[in-house]
Amino acid sequence: MNFGGVDEQVVTRDEFPLEKAKEVLKNETIAVIGYGVQGPGQSQNLRDNGFKVIIGQAPQFKREWDKAVADGWVEGETLFPIEEAVKQGSIILFLVSDAAQIAVWPRIQPYMTAGKALYFSHGFGITFKERTGIVPPSDIDVILVAPKGSGTTLRRMFLEGRGLNSSYAIFQDATGRATERCVALGIGIGSGYLFETTFKREVYSDLTGERGTLMGAIQGLMLAQYEVLRENGHSPSEAFNETVEELTQSLMPLFAENGMDWMYANCSTTAQRGALDWMGPFHDAAKPVFEKLYVEVASGREAQRSIDSNSQPDYRERLGEELAALRESEMWRTGAVVRKLRPENN
Repeated sequence: MNFGGVDEQVVTRDEFPLEKAKEVLKNETIAVIGYGVQGPGQSQNLRDNGFKVIIGQAPQFKREWDKAVADGWVEGETLFPIEEAVKQGSIILFLVSDAAQIAVWPRIQPYMTAGKALYFSHGFGITFKERTGIVPPSDIDVILVAPKGSGTTLRRMFLEGRGLNSSYAIFQDATGRATERCVALGIGIGSGYLFETTFKREVYSDLTGERGTLMGAIQGLMLAQYEVLRENGHSPSEAFNETVEELTQSLMPLFAENGMDWMYANCSTTAQRGALDWMGPFHDAAKPVFEKLYVEVASGREAQRSIDSNSQPDYRERLGEELAALRESEMWRTGAVVRKLRPENN
């Protein structure tokens, strides 16, 4: 398929329908390891689509274990401790966090026997294998399907009858079936369409995106604008509405529907003129930051920082403190009030 003059390998649901995916995986037991971020959405979508799915979750993580039970997984039938699920599974969806993969891999490696498939939704563990220690045996398939959004979004869109686009990649094809297994899983989890990548390109783009426009940059930009408005006498409500609410509730849906130019065309001529005049300065200011970010990602230094931070015994507590500080900032406390005032909440 051609994207902006560049040909890419893409698989659609018309080309690879669900019935074909079910045929490809009819003799497979899909073991989903981890019930945190991606695990619930991917496993429930696969189950609802008619695949044989079991869950592997550490029982000591009671919140995740109880969530799995609440979602209909049955202890001893479809819900098992991690090692038992890996023993039973022929395709292992390794969906614990990147840091947890480092700790869990030595426990499951002995059960990754010939012909199985090891599936990731992030290229981190394999791309940085010298740092993570995740080196799969040569007689298994190693594949990736990476939904371009959270597991919550994947599940929500599935229930709405829509699909979340995903990338897919083959790192190792030991069986000669790695590609069909990979694509079938991508269709099974509810992908809108699948576009081809590599493990390395996936993790480089993903780390850049998360730290950039998807999360880090957008928070930094919104906070900067909010602060300038507040420092110049605007109320919290006005500053938040002009910074966040109008962006997320009005403009982004137009952007998603038909692109930036269509969103511009549905705004006032004053807004259009200002946007066209100011996008250059913002681009010029931001691009050096993105270039520095990409260098940090490609060098492995950003990955190492994540490994070091997330491997600390108190990382969950420290992360919670940082998220609480974000939540309790004036901008997001204002946001909580604004959301309550939306008409659908009254």
